[in-house]
Formats: sequence, C-alpha cells, structure tokens
Amino acid sequence: MKAEDVKLNEAVQSLLDQVNALYPGKVEVQFIGSLQSGYVRHDQAQQMQMGKDIAIQVADLTAPNYTASHELVHLLMILSGFPQVFFSLTTGQPKLDEQLMIMGTELYDIVSHVVVVKEQQKHGLITPEIKDLYLKGVQATIKPEPTPLDDEMTLRALTLLDALVFFGPDDEAIMAQFAKDYPISLKAAQSLYAVIMAKPVDSPFTFRRNVVKLFKAFDEQLTAWHLPALHNTEFTTLTSVLSKRQLGLSVKQIFELYHSDMHEKTTQRRGYVGFNRSDEQNAFVLPSPAPKEDTPDYFTRIYSMTVEDLFKELKMPFILR
Repeated sequence: MKAEDVKLNEAVQSLLDQVNALYPGKVEVQFIGSLQSGYVRHDQAQQMQMGKDIAIQVADLTAPNYTASHELVHLLMILSGFPQVFFSLTTGQPKLDEQLMIMGTELYDIVSHVVVVKEQQKHGLITPEIKDLYLKGVQATIKPEPTPLDDEMTLRALTLLDALVFFGPDDEAIMAQFAKDYPISLKAAQSLYAVIMAKPVDSPFTFRRNVVKLFKAFDEQLTAWHLPALHNTEFTTLTSVLSKRQLGLSVKQIFELYHSDMHEKTTQRRGYVGFNRSDEQNAFVLPSPAPKEDTPDYFTRIYSMTVEDLFKELKMPFILR
C-alpha cells in the first residue's frame, strides 16, 4: 500500500470536520511513505505545526484510519478545553529533561486515552483486527519479564497501563497473556488503572484531577521498585481548571510559591513553582526575580494579585470550570 492509496473513511472524515470547525487554521491528515510495520502504536503519527495550520502526519500505514483518528481525538480534546502539559523547568541536564518530558507526556496521554478510546469506540474504529494489531504493538514494545528483572520495568508498567485503558480489564484472553509474560508489571499497571478509573473522566476538571493522581501513584510505584521517582507534580506544569470565583481570589488563597532546585528555561534563573494548594500540582513557573527586583515586595505583590491578573500577566492559559 502506498500513501496515495489511503482514503479517510467516513468516521475519520467526520472527526476531521469536527476539528476544523473548532480550529482557527486548517487541519489536514497526511499519509507518508509506504511503511507497514504490522502493528499499531501511538507513536505512528505526529502533529506538525505549519504556521497557523496543523498537519497530522501518519507515517505507518498498517491501520491508517485508526491511527489518524487517535491523533484527531487528542486534538479535539485540546480544542474543547481539556488541560495541557507544559515544561518550563530544566534540571540543567538535557538528557534527563528529555526523559522527564517524555514520561510526563506519556502519563498525561494515558489519562487522555480514557476519553480517546471511548470516542473511537463510539465511531466504530476499534475492531477485532485493530485489537490484534494493538496487541502486536505491545509485544513489539516490551519483552517478557526476565529473572532477575531488568531496567525496563517502567516502560512495561506504562505500556500495560495504556493497554488496560485500550482493552478494558475484562478481556480474559489478553489479561491471561499479559499475566503470563509480565506478571509483576501487570500487577502494577492494574493498581494504577484502578486509580485513574475510580472516578469518571467526564470534564476538563475531572481529567486534570486524574492526571495529578496518576503522577503521584506512578511515583509511589517507582519508589516501591527502588527506582527514582519522576516528580511530575513539580517538573510538569498542568493547565489549571478554575471557577469564576477562584479567578477573582488572591493568588495566595489558591497557590503557594516554592523555590525549586530547577531553573526556569527561558531566563535560566532559579524557578519558583506555583503549586495548587488543593493538590500540590505545578500550575505555573516564575523565574527568580532579577537582582534589582528581588525585594520582599516582589512576592507580596504576586501573592496579593488576583489569580486572573497573574495568569494574564504570565500569558498562562487556564480553563474555566
């Protein structure tokens, strides 16, 4: 199969139309090359910003309509006002930054997939054939657990958690296969799955709450395995979802500023993280004030501003609850 032979089916075309109705520029789906790996994975397509327009590029033609629809629903969520992740801090080690950004995005995406999969099912895009291809994708990503365990447990837990979101926990044949190949990481994935499914993801607010819960639960799992925690509650900024009333409150009532050991990316000065008092999640990052502005008044001013005024000053997006 070549890229030019691929046509969007009706369900995917209707998703593309929905996206274009919300997006100020133009969004198009492009099929590239002729690669068919024989499995599906979520890294087979990417969004490319082209000026004001967005191209969703599908680079693996194993299941082009399914893969395109996955990206379109992600985009639809953002355009409908679901929280996003931002990375404004740096550890000073580019490789470590990159790893933390990949992991933070992956955890965020897994919670998004609760919504994405539901939407794809509604459009009849998850067929028995797609389920087979997805299972092959899991097996192409993670090898069975060896004894003693290797350093791929984090990847296994993430991959299996995503698979639980995709298949649901009741597909007996698949769960039996996973239990045989990945007994320890499946157990971890199942307990993380319980965390993100305890309350439904039915609004930007509940979505954000579940992302924060997963950030914390995943760190607890890593600590239990004697692996370093990711600290996404500090490293990753997650869009705030606030009520009209909260926007009018003072910064001090909703957020607490902490001096981070990390630096703010653009200024390279030490970062101050604005943590949401209710769940201790990074909601915004300020660079340390320049020496001449570094007075007690600087923080008094920030704490006494309204939340809305501060977010406007920082050009920090927020979502109205």
